[in-house]
Amino acid sequence: MEWSSSSLLAWFTLLFIVLLLKQRLSRSLGATKRPPGPPAWPVFGNMFDLGTIPHRNLYKLRFKYGPVIWLRLGCTNALVIQSAKAAEELFKNHDVTFSDRKVPESFTAHNYNEGSLSLGRYGPNWRLLRRVVTMELMTNKRINDTAFIRRKCIDDMIKYIEEDREAALARGETGELMVSHYVFVMAFNLIGNLVISQDLLNSHSKEGPEFFEAVDKVMEWSGKPNLADFMPFLKGLDPQRIKKNMEGDLGRTMKVVEGFVRQRTGERKLIKNREGRDFLDALLEYKGDGEDGPDEISAHRRLIIILEMFIAGTETTSGTIEWILAELFRHPESRRKVKEELNRVVGPKRKIEESDIDELPYLQAVIKESMRLHTVLPLLLRRNTLQGTNFMGYDIPKDTQVFINAWAIGRDPDTWEDPLSFKPERFLGSDIDYRGQHFELLPFGSGRRICVGFPLAHRMLHLALASLLHSFDWELGSNSAPETIDMKERVAFTVRKLTPLKAIPKKIIAE
Repeated sequence: MEWSSSSLLAWFTLLFIVLLLKQRLSRSLGATKRPPGPPAWPVFGNMFDLGTIPHRNLYKLRFKYGPVIWLRLGCTNALVIQSAKAAEELFKNHDVTFSDRKVPESFTAHNYNEGSLSLGRYGPNWRLLRRVVTMELMTNKRINDTAFIRRKCIDDMIKYIEEDREAALARGETGELMVSHYVFVMAFNLIGNLVISQDLLNSHSKEGPEFFEAVDKVMEWSGKPNLADFMPFLKGLDPQRIKKNMEGDLGRTMKVVEGFVRQRTGERKLIKNREGRDFLDALLEYKGDGEDGPDEISAHRRLIIILEMFIAGTETTSGTIEWILAELFRHPESRRKVKEELNRVVGPKRKIEESDIDELPYLQAVIKESMRLHTVLPLLLRRNTLQGTNFMGYDIPKDTQVFINAWAIGRDPDTWEDPLSFKPERFLGSDIDYRGQHFELLPFGSGRRICVGFPLAHRMLHLALASLLHSFDWELGSNSAPETIDMKERVAFTVRKLTPLKAIPKKIIAE
């Protein structure tokens, strides 16, 4: 069907009038009590209030309208939570009601949302996926059993840094490297080994680099603001071509994953008792118990689950470590304390082990403090209300988007003393943790929709950061200084540094 410019204009004008009348009618009824919030424009509502850096702009609104804010984003209602007290009320007393997801239009490409754990609608299928992922990857026993895989990936990361440093020096360069790149490769290969028992990057396979590139594009499209998310009548038009681009790149990733599954299925037919068992084997072998969800996981959902492991486990890890290192460079005294602790506990002649983590309280405090200030998913993932409810005295209708601004909660002046300063010491002797029970620190969320991978992420963040700091003495290049490090943000799937952190690794420890 072809649309002329005049017919499109007439259609939008009619829609504008209908929406305006609807808004005025809802205001005239006046029977419901909504949280405070900024005045809304006709049709667009408060979309302009979000701006290009939504978590920061919403945080500013907190000081005028309070920690619980009401927005209208196009045709959708939105509730914003921006204090530890409001977050506690939500997770303790309204978690089930607020446990659904509002799925971005881009992630409906190839029906991705129907097989997604992070974006799936709350119900039996979601509970099935969460149970499988938890039992096969995230129990303490399973995490302990896969420690050798993490050790291998960390050792490879250190080796790649050494090799690239030597190559740069041989070319007469300073050896300045982009640290987050090596962490990303490490995390990518870790997921590859856990899920399909192989490295995917820095190998001779064609699929590895192709998969890496396609996943990177998927993350790029998923982070772009999309008008169709707030104005459902635009979904079919896809005016920014975000869904179309997502369909292409998501299709590429699914094709590669499908090849891995096909190869494994063939191997299982030929080799009945194959050594080792990874997450793909678990998905292929799954048989339901008849109580909750289907008796087996469909081929399509297998592809989505595997792909999601890569999307969720790589960008967040590399981004978090980049922010931590940037803060340590900006605060040399904190970096000195971490190094001293590592030298005292580990010593100069052995590698960091996971068993050392509990003996490194200052390192743990540095990670918590950085995650408080730099939550890589600042608004977590959008929730959606399953039914109408009364929340803190306000009437919240069904199908309301819920933004939990973890970035703002980390700066809540009612909770944190001197909230904008980097002070790891605030966590020494404190029991505050990020496991979902302390609502002033929520980088992984809380409640039923807490990030299922946080037990693995906890180990990897500490082991990777400690290994980077213990294996090298890092220095800034000649054009950088602690006070000039650019901390501006780039908002995409996650919030990264706008200018990637580069540093020079020196004085490799003796084996």
